[in-house]
Amino acid sequence: MISIEPKDLTPAKLQSYLQGAIAPRPIAFASTISKRGKANLAPFSFFNVFSANPPILVFSPLRRGRDNTEKHTLINCEATREVVINVVNFEIVQQMSLSSAEYPEGINEFLKSGLTPIPSDCVKPYRVSESPVQFECVVNEIIALGKEGGAGNLIICEVVKIHINDSILDEKGAIDPEKIDLVARMGANWYSRAKMGLFEVEKPIHTLGIGVDAIPDFVKQSPVFKGNDLGKLGNINCLPTNEEIDIFVNQNFVIKGVLSSDDVLTIHQKAKEYLDNSDTISAWKLLLAKGI
Repeated sequence: MISIEPKDLTPAKLQSYLQGAIAPRPIAFASTISKRGKANLAPFSFFNVFSANPPILVFSPLRRGRDNTEKHTLINCEATREVVINVVNFEIVQQMSLSSAEYPEGINEFLKSGLTPIPSDCVKPYRVSESPVQFECVVNEIIALGKEGGAGNLIICEVVKIHINDSILDEKGAIDPEKIDLVARMGANWYSRAKMGLFEVEKPIHTLGIGVDAIPDFVKQSPVFKGNDLGKLGNINCLPTNEEIDIFVNQNFVIKGVLSSDDVLTIHQKAKEYLDNSDTISAWKLLLAKGI
């Protein structure tokens, strides 16, 4: 067994140990709004429920390790004292991950992730329509835990209204753990699906994905692709070039056969196979080969 004093580790290494050991962690998909009315959406896995009466949720946006700046969620909570905490299930995990990319201030993560904003009843921030449970909250207190990169900021929220999709309820009106299909964060790129086990989602740390809003309509409107598929397609920083597409098609006899069929569903189903095997670039090349 190794024994380490936190002061002997870099903040990044210390954080990796903490996140790898203290898991799985539920995800607070926090929707806020700026003083200028700009919507923001971001996930945080330093999160949990801490009281039932009053109903209190606490999550913690960390100061960025690379430059010690504050995240937009924290800035918005300080300014407006309101937030919506949306829970994350498997159906939206890829889109949630895409929203975590460091888009510049003013970029709407609802558009980038392809998720649907709907008005709240008691607070100004929007809810995520696709989330199975949404908590409208007022911010009671914000506690800064430090001033250096990696320091947390406890945002203590009181729930003022709860929205629950009735499709996740059992016959007694309780939340069914199988139906809600929650996911949680582990270390690195790993997640835990409550009813199945571990899986990976590539975290958009070093590049900004083009976003679901940049995906052509013929892809977004296809019955083959679900929200997670769109999240994967939106998590690339640029589309393949025409030259790359031509090489892909000319070197792949199977793809030539699929394209020659002119069957849109067949082409899209083959592209989904690539997505299911974590080969997003090949899926894009196939989809753009005929633009259908």
